[in-house]
Amino acid sequence: MALLQRLARLAAELQDPQKVADFQRLCGVEGPPGLAASPPPAEESGEPGPLANGSCPAMNGGGEGDGWPRLRGAAGGEKRHPKGLGNGAVPGGAGGEGPPQQAWGRRQPRRNSLTGESACQEIAIRNPFLYYLFNLGTELGNELFYILFFPFCIWNLDAWIGRRLIIVWVWVMYLGQCTKDVIRWPRPASPPVVKLEVFYNSEYSMPSTHAMSGTAIPLALVLLSYGRWQYPLMYGLILVIGWCSLVCFSRIYMGMHSILDVIAGFLYAILIMVVFHPAVDLIDNFNLTYKYAPLIIISLHLALGVFSFTLDTWSTSRGDTAQILGCGAGVACGSHFNYMLGLMQDPSPDTLPLIPPSITVTLFGKAILRLLIGVVLLLLTRIVMKKITIPLACKMFSIPCDDIRQARQRMEVELPYRYITYGMVGFSLMFLVPCLFLFIGLS
Repeated sequence: MALLQRLARLAAELQDPQKVADFQRLCGVEGPPGLAASPPPAEESGEPGPLANGSCPAMNGGGEGDGWPRLRGAAGGEKRHPKGLGNGAVPGGAGGEGPPQQAWGRRQPRRNSLTGESACQEIAIRNPFLYYLFNLGTELGNELFYILFFPFCIWNLDAWIGRRLIIVWVWVMYLGQCTKDVIRWPRPASPPVVKLEVFYNSEYSMPSTHAMSGTAIPLALVLLSYGRWQYPLMYGLILVIGWCSLVCFSRIYMGMHSILDVIAGFLYAILIMVVFHPAVDLIDNFNLTYKYAPLIIISLHLALGVFSFTLDTWSTSRGDTAQILGCGAGVACGSHFNYMLGLMQDPSPDTLPLIPPSITVTLFGKAILRLLIGVVLLLLTRIVMKKITIPLACKMFSIPCDDIRQARQRMEVELPYRYITYGMVGFSLMFLVPCLFLFIGLS
């Protein structure tokens, strides 16, 4: 009993938002005057208090320039924040005066296009290097990174590794997103935390799925590639430690997760890897060789998506879950067609371990050309499918589509839109784009 009490106290300390705020200040992030102090109750001050899970009140009055939040460096130089700020009311309003020799910029709130959440805080960045480093770290768990990383692996490095990485990624992210909607812990409170990101603010906090993917992807990459490719194990260990640390610390720096969220995400990803990694080969072989694999894959992933939509009320995590499942299903179906048609064949076991080729101008140029052409085609596929699926789903289920944001908060629209759109993106990634490369001589 005493041990459980100590663990409960430790968990409470690690979940304390003040520790997140302390880490931010240590890294040179400062909010407006008075943000670190707890505000008076809303009924006494007349001002809105801290809001749960990233809700931001609409701000009256205009800002300056183009609507991007303004950042002030230590030397007074102005920077533009690329993501937007949010979560919580700023004590004293948006127009309060800063400390001596510190100017706080004004701006119009930047909204998340799907949730309507606004940027509500003005900040000072005193360490630009850490700011850009941790922004890079947080991007390692966002869609832009995935749409570059997975295609590069499959088209330019090793499709065998790429397929298995996506299997691991789908399971890790699916379980992480569903766990969030079961536990339902809010994001760290602001104040005292300074929010440097608003896009995922409507999601719950525990566990950090960025930390999960930032742990599982590099770890799976090393486990799958070491022995198949010739390289020193030390390089792989450095990759895992550096990648995982950068992503995990970035989520605390951005004010999106408590220390406990990040630790739990890291350990949860390790647990999933221990349980599921031995089955990755079996799953991939099933996807390739079983006659009815596409039918089973599509049905299973769709059923998992429907289940995830029943766990909680609407948030962006539900759409992300359907998006991940659709991508996984599309890649698996594309792999099946590749195998049946004899395209993108894996190297025979007697050629292993593979030796990394020497990097030449021709090799590098072809790799970049494949990536540019392929990613453009994937983005066009996403745009076209989005234009088709949302109106079609609205029409099929008699849902008004004049307000797309409201329509997409209905499961009947969001699930088929995300699942079909990203299923087609995954299928193009694994089958259609490689066929094009073969046709134009870029394979």
